[in-house]
Amino acid sequence: MKFRPCIDIHNGKVKQIVGGSLLDAGNQAKENFVSEQDATFYANTYRRKGITGGHIILLNPVSSEYYEETKRQALEALKAYPGGMQVGGGVTCENAKEYIEAGASHVIVTSYVFQNGVVNWEHLKKLVDTVGKERVVLDLSCRRKEDAYYVVTDRWQKFTQEKLEQATLEKFHEFCDEFLIHAVDVEGKASGIEKDLAKMLGDYGKLPITYAGGVGSYEDIKQLGVLGQHRLDVTIGSALDLFGGPLKFETVLEMMD
Repeated sequence: MKFRPCIDIHNGKVKQIVGGSLLDAGNQAKENFVSEQDATFYANTYRRKGITGGHIILLNPVSSEYYEETKRQALEALKAYPGGMQVGGGVTCENAKEYIEAGASHVIVTSYVFQNGVVNWEHLKKLVDTVGKERVVLDLSCRRKEDAYYVVTDRWQKFTQEKLEQATLEKFHEFCDEFLIHAVDVEGKASGIEKDLAKMLGDYGKLPITYAGGVGSYEDIKQLGVLGQHRLDVTIGSALDLFGGPLKFETVLEMMD
């Protein structure tokens, strides 16, 4: 298990939000933490610690009046830590190279690949052709519906028809280098991890998977390690002291394999 840092940018500021609360209308979100520091500060913090593979997420859509400032912050953070961070949020074939050239190790995609509830294979293959499989992270963030988890898009508001299970990971693994999976129902709540999801993801083992969502205690981290068979990497947002939470950054790093 490795710690994967995050920098979430909304309305031009680094924030931690409750994942399911994000709305395009009015650029709204339920905020857990709004930083006085910019994205570059956090990128430099992770660079000094030598922590790689974290993600920068632009939480505003292109249509937002805040998008350009959010994007500027993301690009500055990438330049501060070239090769050290991934970037997602509105990534398409048209802008993927810009982020790679700015210093992103990978681009993260969801909505560009999942459209109208189904997989747009043409878009996925075009993205792989544009930047290479080794630079693509497929975001399969999900929410529970009935007795299963389904991939959600458009800032986690829309359910797709894609059930998240072993067969899904197998189907997509040849088109990406890693998976990023937020358990959206518990994202930003620090109320405990999605145990069933963690166990299912831990059973996979063929590509790196970063789990995010619900980690609120050191015990949650230990539990994720066991359920995920120490194959899952972990992102911690609102519960981390860097974002106003109780878990000490240094202690979390010491807990990693």
